[in-house]
Amino acid sequence: MVSGKPRFAIIGAGAVAAHHVKALQQIPGVKIVTICRRDEVKARQFAEKYNLSFTVDFNDILADSSIDAVDITLPSGLHADIGVAAAKAGKHVIVEKPIDVTLEKADLLIQACRQAGVTLGVMSQYRFMDAVQDLYRLLDQKKLGELIQGDAYIKWYRSQDYYDSGAWRGTWALDGGGPFINQGIHFIDLLLSVMGPVRCVYAKTKNVYHKIEVEDIGMAMLEFTSGAYGVVQATTAVFPGLPARLEIHGTEGTVCIEGEKMAFKHIRGEEAVRVGEVTAAGAANPMSIDVTPFVREFEDFIDAINEKRTPIVNGLEARRSLELILAIYRSSREGRPVQLVY
Repeated sequence: MVSGKPRFAIIGAGAVAAHHVKALQQIPGVKIVTICRRDEVKARQFAEKYNLSFTVDFNDILADSSIDAVDITLPSGLHADIGVAAAKAGKHVIVEKPIDVTLEKADLLIQACRQAGVTLGVMSQYRFMDAVQDLYRLLDQKKLGELIQGDAYIKWYRSQDYYDSGAWRGTWALDGGGPFINQGIHFIDLLLSVMGPVRCVYAKTKNVYHKIEVEDIGMAMLEFTSGAYGVVQATTAVFPGLPARLEIHGTEGTVCIEGEKMAFKHIRGEEAVRVGEVTAAGAANPMSIDVTPFVREFEDFIDAINEKRTPIVNGLEARRSLELILAIYRSSREGRPVQLVY
């Protein structure tokens, strides 16, 4: 149900902002009032490409009472700073993943939106893929039995040019880390949404290929609070890049999602289903991803505003994946298992 007609401003006009624009433009009644980028030349180029107006001053958006919501596509370490200001101005807020790069800043944003009475959403569009929705239905029907293992493999490739394309990429301060927090966070979020919280993590990360200050390869062993186990592998150094893979194993069956499709499903007593061809879905090109899941998540965010409820991927949900990723980094840094407290 998308009955309201919220008016959006998009803060940031980089690569992922294009997917946000395309998604919002597919939702009837939604209007993008303006985009904001400090670089006037790049702001103008982006705005002209999508037939939008632009501003170089974020304060213009804060002062514009016709704008209902801000969509923040800035570097990760700026999400809370801008989001808090928008919330205080009475704007609903949706930010790209991750919610931010520290739990302290994530909590500031969550608290600011709560105090202002505005809706907070975090883009995690993989939850809205058809294959993932099918997985959720199987889980609701208890088809997989007791879950005993959940694994995520994000073996992608990014060139040095990718990291050199923005001074914030591959930095602790603004990117928050490497493939775990940037690329792998999507499938880490899916793991948590299926398997539940993690009790303990032991991880190793390092840099093997890129000239960046953060990791470009690593793996983590997980113990979920349910007692199930899991593995996460994340890298941007594997050439040419493989489709990301989510494996969910239960006592009664297994589901594997690869790229954007359900690649394998086998439930006890049923015939196995295998898909022959899967999509790369961002394995080498970060923009080769389907816009449809973005549309669905924006629709849920808009519905949440109209229905005065929290979106499916809200601040607290997004905080869970950030907390686990920070525990992964801490485990690697300290060379020991890290316990998570709930």
